[in-house]
Amino acid sequence: MPFEFQDLSGTFSVGDIALALSLSFLLSAMIGWVYRFTHRNVSYSQSYVQTLVILGMLISLIMLVVGSNIARAFALVGALSVVRFRNAIKETRDVGFIFLVMGVGMACGTRFYLLAVVAAVTISLIIVLMYRFNWFASNVQRQVVKVQVPPGSHTTHIQDVLIRFTSEFELVSMETIRGGALTEIMYTVRLKKGTEPAELINALAERTGGQRVTVLTGYDQTDL
Repeated sequence: MPFEFQDLSGTFSVGDIALALSLSFLLSAMIGWVYRFTHRNVSYSQSYVQTLVILGMLISLIMLVVGSNIARAFALVGALSVVRFRNAIKETRDVGFIFLVMGVGMACGTRFYLLAVVAAVTISLIIVLMYRFNWFASNVQRQVVKVQVPPGSHTTHIQDVLIRFTSEFELVSMETIRGGALTEIMYTVRLKKGTEPAELINALAERTGGQRVTVLTGYDQTDL
């Protein structure tokens, strides 16, 4: 008679445990590689990807423990409620990957192995396709312009330059810096077609009395 664990929620063998944990590891690792391959920004974290793999296996283990026992499920929720996570999610798509590995782990833990494989592969392929063909990309590129001027200066001369070099702009904030010695004005702008950030910077520098001008374009910063 094979060695089995017997509890109130049913019976599962050592083979079931090994298969659930192994499959959740392989599928979570595949999802981690998809995340790494499709990540565009500079906020990539190896620790986050490793956490995805661990989370998928943990959810699978939790589902094996809970089984169909409602009382055990509520007890587990109460035990996990004491855990506090203080790390902020840098990108909204990171949340999607967390839910993906959780779903795969739940499917493996409840022994819906075919569902886990099909869902993980299908969703991963969709993610790769969206990355490869750049779905839902917006052609509207906006920049952030920060200008430092002496206190009490009017913004009209700054806006005149923005009208010349941008198709649209919006005032975001104004604040004093350096103990009130300067005023920093921030705009979001959309440069006219064919206009380089350096041209805007040079034109603004002529109106600011030599104070600092910064243009943030995506993850690049140009200043004077």
